[in-house]
Amino acid sequence: MPNSWDQIIHGLLNDRKQKPRSTGITMIIDTGMGIGLTKDILEYANGLIDHWKLSFGTSVFVPEKYLRSKLDLLADHNILTYPGGTLLEVALVEHHCRVFTQHARKLGFTAVEISDGTIPLPQFRRTRIIQCALDAGLTPITEVGKKDPGNQISAKEMADQALSDLEDGARWVVVEGRESGKNVGIFDADGKVNHDSVNSIQQTMSNNVENLIWEAPLKEQQAFLIKRFGSNVSLGNINALNVLAVEALRAGLRYETLGEVTSRLLSKGSWDPNEIELPRN
Repeated sequence: MPNSWDQIIHGLLNDRKQKPRSTGITMIIDTGMGIGLTKDILEYANGLIDHWKLSFGTSVFVPEKYLRSKLDLLADHNILTYPGGTLLEVALVEHHCRVFTQHARKLGFTAVEISDGTIPLPQFRRTRIIQCALDAGLTPITEVGKKDPGNQISAKEMADQALSDLEDGARWVVVEGRESGKNVGIFDADGKVNHDSVNSIQQTMSNNVENLIWEAPLKEQQAFLIKRFGSNVSLGNINALNVLAVEALRAGLRYETLGEVTSRLLSKGSWDPNEIELPRN
């Protein structure tokens, strides 16, 4: 008989990849969390967190000594760190790509998010910035999609751009969802998933869809993507305080995903609801 939580849920979790992993990424969005709270979260959830994004340009307002300490803490827990893509867009307007990436590396960031959510950025420039990040010793992570609800690009265009970025050396590609998860990317004004958009992206990218990190800040969005792509889908813009709840969704430990898990177990014949629990010896 099982005598621990791990043993009790082993059958539900046995396909979940463990760190370090290239799929099943959970990316935290940090809008100003202090070191104390960060330490607390890492103490119980380090194994569940892969990427940590200091969103927008928030890292600019953090004292450098404090920022370095926080980035060192996250690096010690094998978590990839990067500033939000908007900050790089500002640097690009000022023509400071190499200065930006080199300074980010010196501060202790281990990756960079390359986006054109606000500014126009031709593909040849994206290619050069990816190389710029690699030259600085940073992991390049690009983002596809626009932040302006009135200036969206099609799902096919996002997928084509993602494929180009991956070919040029991007390690992952983030699908824009913003911190709100509404009226952008694959989400409508109410935050509901556009199934046709997801279908288009998956069809265009085929197996490369595993290299996507879907920004999905809302529970219903996370549940949809987990049910669609499995427990090892990569999710971004996750509130650090909700990381356990997201992992529970992945494991089928919540209503929204438990049905999918039990259906799979029933179809495999690995669970019988009529089977009686064995007595203890």
